Amino acid sequence: EVQLQASGGGLVQAGGSLRLSCTTSALTFAHYEIGWFRQAPGKEREGVSCISNRDGATYYTTSVKGRFTISREKNTIFLQMNNLKPEDTAVYSCAAERSGRPRYCSGYHLTYHNWGQGTLVTVSS
Repeated sequence: EVQLQASGGGLVQAGGSLRLSCTTSALTFAHYEIGWFRQAPGKEREGVSCISNRDGATYYTTSVKGRFTISREKNTIFLQMNNLKPEDTAVYSCAAERSGRPRYCSGYHLTYHNWGQGTLVTVSS
């Protein structure tokens, strides 16, 4: 069973930064992809970013490109979030799934079947 633990959320002013961490046993397996997702109150879950443990392929949703960076170190996936905006406020969760194909990771939440608990990010204006 793949386990995931997300942390690092908090309250930050607009323009500030946070770094989320996702510690996961999935990284002991080569062909897994790890995704970060967020869900704001009253909105659907949204794929934010993902990374393939197979070959390092990454994905970012358009609204975070240039501001968020996903990276891996040992058994932890980081999401560095810079220049945060109030619209980034949400519960952020990480998820893992076996990699479907090379040079690709999925930003679609229904692809993933292993989820950690969320961490709340609140960006004040």
